[in-house]
Amino acid sequence: MAKIMPDFRSFLDENQAVDLLRGAVARESITGNEANFVDYLQSEMSARQLGPVVEEFLPGRPNIFGKRQGNGGGSNLLFIGHTDVVHVEGWREHWQGDQREDPFGGAIIDGEMWGRGTGDLKGGICTSLAALDLIDKAGITLKGDVSYAFIGDEESGEEGTGISAGIDHLTQSQEFLDGHQPDFAVYVEPTQLQVFPAQMGFFIADISIKGKTAYFGVPEQGIDALKTSHRVMKEIWDLSDQMGAAAHHDLVGDAFILITKIEGGGYIAVPGACKLSLICKVLPGQSLDEAVVALEAAIERGIADTGCSFDISYPAGRDHTFGGSPTDIDRSNPAIAQLSQALAASMPERGTVNGAPYWSEAPFLIERLGCPTVYCAPGNIANCHTLEERISINEYLAGITAFAAFIVRYCGTVE
Repeated sequence: MAKIMPDFRSFLDENQAVDLLRGAVARESITGNEANFVDYLQSEMSARQLGPVVEEFLPGRPNIFGKRQGNGGGSNLLFIGHTDVVHVEGWREHWQGDQREDPFGGAIIDGEMWGRGTGDLKGGICTSLAALDLIDKAGITLKGDVSYAFIGDEESGEEGTGISAGIDHLTQSQEFLDGHQPDFAVYVEPTQLQVFPAQMGFFIADISIKGKTAYFGVPEQGIDALKTSHRVMKEIWDLSDQMGAAAHHDLVGDAFILITKIEGGGYIAVPGACKLSLICKVLPGQSLDEAVVALEAAIERGIADTGCSFDISYPAGRDHTFGGSPTDIDRSNPAIAQLSQALAASMPERGTVNGAPYWSEAPFLIERLGCPTVYCAPGNIANCHTLEERISINEYLAGITAFAAFIVRYCGTVE
C-alpha cells in the first residue's frame, strides 16, 4: 500500500519561514558581495545538518554547497540558485519616507514582502531550505539525497562580473562532483510556482560602425556612419522577421533580434562613427553559432558599398562563447509531473508546464553533469530587477509545502 502524503501545511511555522526570508534579504549581496549572504546560508545549512562546504570561485567570492544524505535506494535531487542580486540604484530615492525605503528591509505590505532579492531569488533559496524543515517535523527519512548548491556571479550589471563564474566553478569542483550525483535539479529562479523545463538561448552584440567625419558644409568629404547604421538596422530587423517566421517553440515562442541602443553623431559634422547594441533570442534546437553567422552576414549587407567598416563584440558569454545556450529537457521525465502535481495541490493555478522568458544557468547542469534541470520557485520575474521587486507571502508558503511534497515523492522514503 502506498504511503499517504502527510499534510505538510500542518507542520509549517509561517512566522519562522517569513523570518528566514527576511534574514536572507537583509544580507545585501549585490554581485561581488556574495560572501555576505553565504555567511547567512552557512549558518542556516548547518542548522539543517547539511554539512555546508564553502569554496571560493574567485578571491573573496564563495559558493556554498551541502547535502542531506539519504538512506540509499532513492533518487537524488539538487536545489540550486544564485546568491547575488542586482544593484539598488534609485530604490531609496523612489521609496523615500515609505516602509519600503530600505531595499534590504523586507517590509511586508498587503501580503507581499518587498526588497531586492525577494523574488530573484532568495525566495526560492529559502523555499527549498524551509521545505526540509517540514520533512524533519513529519519524521520522514528519505532514501535519496537532497543536495543544495548556492552560487555567485549570475547577475549582470556590475563591472567585470556576471559571467556565471560561480556555476562554472561548481560544475568543475572535484569536491562537489565527488559528493553530489543529482538525478534531477530545480534551479530556483522565480516562476510563480510554474515549472519551466525549457528556456531561450541568447547572445548580446555590440557593433561599432566606422565611417569618416567631415565638416557639415562639405559632407561629400565624409562617410556617414549614422546613415549606414540605418541600413544595417533594416537588415537586422528583416533578419529578425525571418527568424520569427522560420520556427516556433511551443513553450519558448519565437526567435527575434531586439536592437536595444543606438549612439552616434552629436557634433555639427558628418557622423564618423555609430554604435549599436542588440540582443538575440535563440530557440531550443537552434545554434548560437549559426545565429551569429546570420547576424554578421546581415551587417555586411547593410554596410556594402557605403565605405564603412564595422567591429563586433559579444560581451555576455556564459556557457557558450557568444552567450547562453537554449535548453529543453525531456518532458516525459517523471520528476516534472511529480513537481507539477505537488505545486497544483499547494495553490490553485500553479504547476503549469511552461517556458522560461529568460535565460539562466541550467545549461551548465544539463550539459556538464547530464542532470535534467527545470526552473521553479515563487516570485514573479516581471517585478525583479526593478524598484517594485516583491514576493507574495502566500505563494512563498505554498512553495515550501509543495517542495516538501515533491522531495518526498522524488527521493522516496524509508518505511
